[in-house]
Amino acid sequence: MATLQPTQNEEPPEVGAQAQAPAPSQQPAQEPTEISEDHIYVALTHDHLNYQSVIDRVRSPEAGAIVVFAGTTRNNFNSLPVQHLSYTSYAPLALRTMLTICRSILTKHGLKGIAMVHRLGVVPIGEESILSAVSSPHRQAAWRAGEEALEECKAKVE
Repeated sequence: MATLQPTQNEEPPEVGAQAQAPAPSQQPAQEPTEISEDHIYVALTHDHLNYQSVIDRVRSPEAGAIVVFAGTTRNNFNSLPVQHLSYTSYAPLALRTMLTICRSILTKHGLKGIAMVHRLGVVPIGEESILSAVSSPHRQAAWRAGEEALEECKAKVE
């Protein structure tokens, strides 16, 4: 899912130019951006990621632990400078894959909830590209499940 893309510079419109909507046949099809089912939430967004909303997705009165992971853009990779990361995806496939990962981990670790939200587009240094959260009756299962969810996402989605 991660790809480095050059920034595109668009020319400003000419003075007096009018914006025109694309013809109906040229409008992009609306792709799903989230899937939610019992105790599972996965989403793709171009917006900044919100910790509290991800935590709230997994909160349960039966959970004694919530583990949250935030993957952030750092300023280097293999000792080379990084200006930003840029993510693209085929949303239907990415969401289905994320959902499959979450279903498996929810069952395997006896979780009360799992949520995974990945940002698309340009992600500057210091900003989050992924948030994942898991809730569990006990912290050991939450720690294990949180790490496994991230590793599976990196291996199968990105």
